[in-house]
Amino acid sequence: MEHAAVVSETSVRRSKRGRPPLAASDVGPSKSSGSAGEKADHSPTDGDQGSGDGSYDGLDDPPPKAKRKRGAAIRAAGWKEDQSLIDIIKHNGRVINHAVKKWVERYEGDPKSAMVEILMFLFEACGAKYQLEAASFDETDVDDVVVSLVELAKNGEVEDHFNSKQKELKSFKENLASFWDNLVLECQNGPFTPPRVYRQVASLVGLQLVTSFINIAKILSGQRETTQRQLNAEKKKQNEGPRLESLNKRLSLTHEKITATEEMMRKIFTGLFMHRYRDVDPEIRMSCIRSLGIWILSYPSLFLQDLYLKYLGWTLNDKSAGVRKASILALQNLYEVDDNVPSLGLFTERFCNRMIELADDIDISVAVSAIGLLKQLLRHQLLTDDELGPLYDLLIDEPPLIRRAIGELVYDHLIAQKIKNSHSGRKDGENESSEVHLGRMLQILREFPDDPILSAYVIDDVWDDMKAMKDWKCIISMLLDENPLIELTDVDATNLVRLLYASARKAVGEKIVPATDNRKQYYTKAQKEALENSRREITAAMMKSYPQLLRKYISDKAKVSPLVEIMGLLKLELYSLKRQEQNFKTILELIVDAFFKHGEKDTLRSCIKVLTFCSTDSQADLQDYVQNKLKDLESDIIIKLKAAMKEVEMGGDEYSLLVNLKRLYELQLTKFVSINGLYEDMASILRDLSDIDNEVKCFLLLNMYLHVAWCLQSIDSDSLLEASTAALLSKRDILLEQLESFTRTLPNAPQEGRSGIVLSCRVCIILAETWCLFKKSKYSSTRLDSLGYSPNLPSIQNFWKLSEQLLKVSDETEDEDANEEYIEETNRDAVMIAAAKLVATHTVSKDYLAPEIFSHFVMHGTSISEIIKHLITALRKTANDEIPTIFLEALKRSYKRHTVDLSSGSNESLASKSYSDCKELASRLSATFTGAARNKHKSEILNVVKDGISYAFLEAPKHLSFLEAAVLPFVSKLPTSDILEILKDVQKRSENVNIDEDPSGWRPYSMFVDHLQEKYAKNEGLQDEKEGNVVRRRGRPRKARNLEGKKLFDGHESSEEDSISDSDQNDQEEDDDEEADQPLIHTFRASASKLRSMRIARPESTETAKNNRSSFYIPSFNGVLMTHGI
Repeated sequence: MEHAAVVSETSVRRSKRGRPPLAASDVGPSKSSGSAGEKADHSPTDGDQGSGDGSYDGLDDPPPKAKRKRGAAIRAAGWKEDQSLIDIIKHNGRVINHAVKKWVERYEGDPKSAMVEILMFLFEACGAKYQLEAASFDETDVDDVVVSLVELAKNGEVEDHFNSKQKELKSFKENLASFWDNLVLECQNGPFTPPRVYRQVASLVGLQLVTSFINIAKILSGQRETTQRQLNAEKKKQNEGPRLESLNKRLSLTHEKITATEEMMRKIFTGLFMHRYRDVDPEIRMSCIRSLGIWILSYPSLFLQDLYLKYLGWTLNDKSAGVRKASILALQNLYEVDDNVPSLGLFTERFCNRMIELADDIDISVAVSAIGLLKQLLRHQLLTDDELGPLYDLLIDEPPLIRRAIGELVYDHLIAQKIKNSHSGRKDGENESSEVHLGRMLQILREFPDDPILSAYVIDDVWDDMKAMKDWKCIISMLLDENPLIELTDVDATNLVRLLYASARKAVGEKIVPATDNRKQYYTKAQKEALENSRREITAAMMKSYPQLLRKYISDKAKVSPLVEIMGLLKLELYSLKRQEQNFKTILELIVDAFFKHGEKDTLRSCIKVLTFCSTDSQADLQDYVQNKLKDLESDIIIKLKAAMKEVEMGGDEYSLLVNLKRLYELQLTKFVSINGLYEDMASILRDLSDIDNEVKCFLLLNMYLHVAWCLQSIDSDSLLEASTAALLSKRDILLEQLESFTRTLPNAPQEGRSGIVLSCRVCIILAETWCLFKKSKYSSTRLDSLGYSPNLPSIQNFWKLSEQLLKVSDETEDEDANEEYIEETNRDAVMIAAAKLVATHTVSKDYLAPEIFSHFVMHGTSISEIIKHLITALRKTANDEIPTIFLEALKRSYKRHTVDLSSGSNESLASKSYSDCKELASRLSATFTGAARNKHKSEILNVVKDGISYAFLEAPKHLSFLEAAVLPFVSKLPTSDILEILKDVQKRSENVNIDEDPSGWRPYSMFVDHLQEKYAKNEGLQDEKEGNVVRRRGRPRKARNLEGKKLFDGHESSEEDSISDSDQNDQEEDDDEEADQPLIHTFRASASKLRSMRIARPESTETAKNNRSSFYIPSFNGVLMTHGI
């Protein structure tokens, strides 16, 4: 009786799991098959699992009415009695549950036929049509079946259902997994094929079997625990009888089932997982690791041990990013469960370093996942602060996703200190005040006291998680020292001001670090409203306290600039709505005061930017007030400049003049300023006081140029006034006279350090921009024809002589002055851009300047090369016919530099370098004729070669080395027929010359001829081979394949992709071993000290760039360079 009860119990549980309600499984979509919801539901026709005391009693048979409903529902879902299993998997996943039950019934009636059916189903799932007969099933040899399946694959008779893109097969994978899951649940009671699809299907089935077995084992474990409790209760009663015996039998039987299930799991792991986790297909490896993570998490009693964990550790080094990520995610799930951590101790110690390295993985998604894993390790205090050190360098990594992930880690670990709080029993620092979090943030920012850019990166990374950064009142209170318990050092106050400004910019939607792309960011209506609300909140918090902040820090040059810039982020209309006009006026007065207190570029530019913003965005009355303030500011600058000029003319100090010239320059960058009375005074100072400081000269020239540019823009061609035109021409001629005077004197002047270099850069750039502004062709045939100007050749030569001198400034010299003001406007890149612009816009003749520029193609590093490369591209669009002549002239200029170095004889290494530069120049110029361009520009290449040969034979053998250095790279771009013609021409030129009289002088000629003959012979040989249709098979010969079968679970060793041929298997293993030896990550990011030395251009908003960009400085050179006017 008791035994019968146990059997009944098993059948009832099986029915409950396998027969859910029809609405949820039999007629539902295929995705619901085998789902958790299905397993939890009760069939209305089945019994409950058992009573509350753990006993399992059978229930009555279901009523016939329910069966009739089931049959009708199944037929409505498309069930047909003659449907094969593969057709159900492919086309009708809704009836999988019913098909499984039917197959189980067939198995109970005829096991052999059912086994043949399930094997045929497996073959068909792999896409192979192989027939097995039930009558001869026992005599069938497994190896014969495997060989036959391999032959089918070789003959192309296998359909790939697994990877098919057909619409009808889109649910094939999940239906197949659902079938096996349902089959295992219903019963409760391999693969060695070379084609990849066989392994994919077999892996999916095998891995799903283990997952399903785990579900069964967990159910059985629950039954065993219940039975054990019941048994213990009976023993306490000391009742010997049938009940106790029944419970003992049930406990023993359940334990045997669990043991058998676990043994099946081990066999599948040994026979399948250990082979496939290193399969050549990354998808198979990924599914293996993903499944192993699920197994360990859901059945730790068997799988949570180093025997299985090591596979997750090994695959952290997999060459596939998807596999690495699958392993990381599996480990994340394991570390989330606190009870698992003690068992993971040895594993963590072994693979901890690799987990840290993965935070800098080449794949961004892997790196982000690895950082999430490290957060789990930190939560359990499995990492030390020293091990975290390299991670903090990633705070300024380029991919934003990595920076955000590291920022979240920094916030949790260092600011909120959630890890420490969680172990001390507190709630993750949620109740800590904003002052505490801000204090910890300032402690981090102390690492970057002199680098606001690196500070901005850290703020940007942490901003999303740190609510204290949006606590505007708290930040302001700390800056105003309202809390006596908090004392800020000067460094902390500077960092807190930077934090306030950066956080406010983030809150209103601006970017505070350089963007990875320049795409315009678009916001939804809800996002725009959120940004607008943030702007209102900042304005409300700053409205009354802003004047106090400005008064306190107005004299501090490190703090005043970001403080002033905050005004440009406020909602100015609120000052009128809330009757705070007086505060607004006070703020403007303080900003004007700051403008005249400081002379640094950042502060001056910030003040002008904010005043301009307020003059356009404030309300009517306040707007008039701002505009009047701007007029007063202009007048004050003019008055101060006049006084400073008189002081300098009388031999006084130049500092006041320099500072006021800077103020005027920053103001003129945004608006026209009338300085008619001062223009001639500036020119006279330049002309008469040659011993004044070079920086003063620079700003005198800048202000004169900007004034001329504004005057040119103000001229209206429709209502042209002769007086204004004459005045402009006079100012232009004065400016050009001063600039050209500098081009004559500066190259010969003694070196004056950095100030002399800056002055030379300013002269070259302003002169080039002035020539572009008054380009002759721009005004010809118009009423403004008199404004056109074309420089003569001596002026261009002097300009280039000075520019060429600046190009020779070493990188080390520029790096030393990297933090100097206006450095981006006064380096050799800016000089080369200015010179290239003259050629690209046809402002000057290309005959002289273009070859000179091209001759420096390879002499000054990558940035100069890129500028010249863009210039070549621009000229190909506008002056393509002149390219060959320019190329040849550039080669001649480069070669002449070599001959000068050679004739001097003072430095052999210098002569050798100039010769290699000439060869490299020819190589780079000839490389512009690649691919289809060879045929398109064949005549151009031929012209360069022929004219180059003619030049080389002038005064032969003096210039014959020009053949090898400059002509040879272009010859290689020509077809064979032209090479023969060139060879004859060269040989003809030496017919009447005895080259033996000067063998060393004629050696370049001989080498050139030998190269032509070799190339011609080689090309002829290739042509003959083509004509003879000689076809040779490349690579190693094919090996005969030894088609020998292999048993399903025979041995543990396996190659990356198993093969029938042992020789192919060995070859594959060798290839895979070579790839495995390659390290995944070769280098780590630079250290924190190196990162502090990085120079990153400060990003500006679109408004800033529009208002503050100088009319003569072009920061980039892309495509055709256009004239850039104000």
